[in-house]
Amino acid sequence: MASVDDTATPTVTREHAADEVEDLTIRINEARDAYYERDTVLISDAEYDELMRRLEELERLYPELQSQDSPTLTVGGRGETTLFAPVEHAERMLSLDNVFSPDELADWAVRAESAAGRRVHWLCELKIDGLALNLRYQRGRLVSAATRGDGRVGEDVTENVRFIPGIPMKLEGDGHPELVEVRGEVYFPTEAFGALNARQAESGEREFANPRNAASGSLRQKAEGKNAAQLDLMHRRLSGLKMLVHGIGAWPDPPVAAQSEVYELLAGWGLPTSDRYRVVDSVAGVQEFVSYYGEHRHSVEHEIDGVVVKIDELALHDELGATSRAPRWAIAYKYPPEQVNTKLLDIVVSVGRTGRATPFAVMEPVRVAGSVVRQATLHNQDVVKAKGVLIGDTVVLRKAGDVIPEVLGPVVELRDGTEHAFVMPAECPECGTPLRPMKEGDIDLRCPNARACPAQVRGRVEHIGSRGALDIEALGEVSAAALTQPRVPAEPPLPTEAGLFDLTVDDLIPIEVVVRDAETGLEKLEADGTARVRAPFRRNPSAAERKAGLEGPQPSASALKLVSEIEKAKTKPLWRILVSLNIRHVGPVAARALADHFGSLEAIRAASRDELAEVEGVGGIIADSLLDWFEVDWHREIVERWAAAGVQFATPGHPGPGRAAEAGGVLAGLTVVATGSLDGFTREGAQEAIIAAGGKAASSVSKKTDFVAAGPGAGSKLAKAEELGIRVLDAAQFAVLVTEGPDALDR
Repeated sequence: MASVDDTATPTVTREHAADEVEDLTIRINEARDAYYERDTVLISDAEYDELMRRLEELERLYPELQSQDSPTLTVGGRGETTLFAPVEHAERMLSLDNVFSPDELADWAVRAESAAGRRVHWLCELKIDGLALNLRYQRGRLVSAATRGDGRVGEDVTENVRFIPGIPMKLEGDGHPELVEVRGEVYFPTEAFGALNARQAESGEREFANPRNAASGSLRQKAEGKNAAQLDLMHRRLSGLKMLVHGIGAWPDPPVAAQSEVYELLAGWGLPTSDRYRVVDSVAGVQEFVSYYGEHRHSVEHEIDGVVVKIDELALHDELGATSRAPRWAIAYKYPPEQVNTKLLDIVVSVGRTGRATPFAVMEPVRVAGSVVRQATLHNQDVVKAKGVLIGDTVVLRKAGDVIPEVLGPVVELRDGTEHAFVMPAECPECGTPLRPMKEGDIDLRCPNARACPAQVRGRVEHIGSRGALDIEALGEVSAAALTQPRVPAEPPLPTEAGLFDLTVDDLIPIEVVVRDAETGLEKLEADGTARVRAPFRRNPSAAERKAGLEGPQPSASALKLVSEIEKAKTKPLWRILVSLNIRHVGPVAARALADHFGSLEAIRAASRDELAEVEGVGGIIADSLLDWFEVDWHREIVERWAAAGVQFATPGHPGPGRAAEAGGVLAGLTVVATGSLDGFTREGAQEAIIAAGGKAASSVSKKTDFVAAGPGAGSKLAKAEELGIRVLDAAQFAVLVTEGPDALDR
């Protein structure tokens, strides 16, 4: 793959661009899933931004490579979750675009002011290292608190929010709107974060990588299954959190004209607001604010990694609008990384789900920008050489805000001759297969043993349990490792994912695993120097059970839960089953399109390339990928064994390929696009309502689209509909359309 620092030019062939887009998408989504779903940081903020920039560059060069699932079109985590109940935001929660230099900031301000058509005022505020939260108040009372999620649907954490000091359950004063959404950041103050990690270390628990992860990990806890002591600890952690609100979501008719006036009103309602903001009337004033806090960032009680700049006039927010993921009236200025020195103890190679062999630095723990760091990725062997680092070097690290830093290079003058060069292994460290580039010109080395490499199987199994696939809460990183790479038994329960749905409690009880550090992957040791081992799926009988004659190891609660959730997953929607097969390019959007059109995996397998490619949202690249996938014998074995175990590979009642409209219904023969937040419908609910009415639920607007149902946050699809002259419906009209048909709209 070409370096992410390369500039996309027409010399990049479409074939190479397609491969790189796929690779970038996988890397970005893996980083997002770790960050939003597992509260884990895989790559540095700077690297993430570079990956996103490169992907945007390639998609501009070859627009047809931009899928509906592209990270450039989405916000936050992916898919829905069963860990907490889903909450659909009344208004979409967007992300922010970033700038990294005073010149980039000035250029953005000029463009924004030009688009506004007049001089504006700029509101500058600190970018908090925390977890985005949406508070919904009805008639002044808190009815829900939800995480950002994917920007449209978040997780309901209302019960936990009740323990956070400073968040009012009832707003002060009077005259509150019928409905208002207030957005802000939940965070750990720097002092409280340090105390929390000290307690974690003292009790032998894993320390949090940074305050944001600590905030997320504390807020996203379930009380269910905890004993009294565990509940007390959970509540104490929640009570250490704080929140600052910085914006509004849904608010039918705010009685103020500026963002700064919103803050005054919210403060008057008893909501926690920051006094560290300033309204200025020039870019020079913005730069002064940015410079001041760049020099005084550690004087603030919470971690920051930059400054958010917003146009203060609220009327311009609606006028300027937003892209699919970020408003055009706000930007985040990211501070340049901080730098520290530490010792490079080793360079270890890990293998991921796609077989890429990635070296990463293992270092003496060092505190930088508010968190302790022990590792950083080194990408590939060429990067290691380019940086010139030797094992044993004192190295320079930098860190942008709240994420794991990157190794910049060695402090050469501190070498004493004991250092030695890193040698990239010729064989996969997990299975011993010779590593090689998969295509001519590739820099990355990969393990070609996709079927049996334990690391790749582990990654695929973990993916199956992820939110965007089968959403099996009990099948996460730890469970996937236990099932595919146990210490005992010698033959793992899952040599491939084909046996997943055959698992029984008896398969799980014998499993023993070596406890590894979550960041470095290195074994944890007992006091005598032996590896620490645990049995995650078994327990000893209680005294009452022994008295009743029960002997021998018993299944743990996690074992019973895993088997139960796997059984339930057998009848999940077809699109989720398709995503879980790990077919190249087939993400949730393409999987939905395939499932809606064909109705069964059998019909998909029987389709020709042209028939697959003609499905809206699929196209030639995904069609080729599907055909290639089914050519592999062990892929077919997965399908056969899953089917034999009872996995449902068909949508009940589906009439067959392309015949959904023939099943009748008030929308027979019509194509409808639902976009934005439609009152009374979730995203999936809106699509299901269209299909149930006999219509086609399309994911993009084209000349073939008959209606577009658009709610708040509709963005580019609404603009496209207006451009093409397609009739646009609000939520109430959409409800009429799917129940009574198009003729009822004009009654």
